[in-house]
Amino acid sequence: MPLEWVDYRDAARLHVLGQVAYSCGDPLFLLRGGINAGTGLRSRLRIHSIIATHGLHHALDQPRDGYSPPLSNRTLFQRDDHMCLYCGQRFPARQLSRDHVRPTSRGGQDVWSNVVTACVRCNNYKAGRTPEDAGMELLAVPFTPTHAEYVYLMGRHVLADQMHFLRAHFPRSSPLHRRLGRGGTA
Repeated sequence: MPLEWVDYRDAARLHVLGQVAYSCGDPLFLLRGGINAGTGLRSRLRIHSIIATHGLHHALDQPRDGYSPPLSNRTLFQRDDHMCLYCGQRFPARQLSRDHVRPTSRGGQDVWSNVVTACVRCNNYKAGRTPEDAGMELLAVPFTPTHAEYVYLMGRHVLADQMHFLRAHFPRSSPLHRRLGRGGTA
């Protein structure tokens, strides 16, 4: 189960503490340490792109059916591929905003299933109305990402072997499959 991104220093620490059950994926780093006084050999540690750790993790303590990852504009814009879900155009993050499909002024909540990415122009036009009231149509249905999808959305540079591992944990119905199938790691 993919849980989180760690850098090579944290991965090395987990190895040294004996918390790594196994490694897979491509080797990324070869760390060299000091010389062992008893054997005369230099310590070496190979860090792979994917590590599995022993024991439980706090993310697994949450019930899977009710899991909802933290909502941020960065991951929301990633989920929606930096596309305004009203006009269909892609924009840089600075020209995007979080739109509440059912406005908070009308009882809508700030949750994944009620927010979409909107360009500033469309969001201002919609204002405090529902899409229907504003005569606008949503291009996609907002969804709450699973933990694996969220780990992907949080990653800035996903290596091919890491992407293969994460995709194996996406639900079959995930809209991210379509995006990733068009030849990139988004």
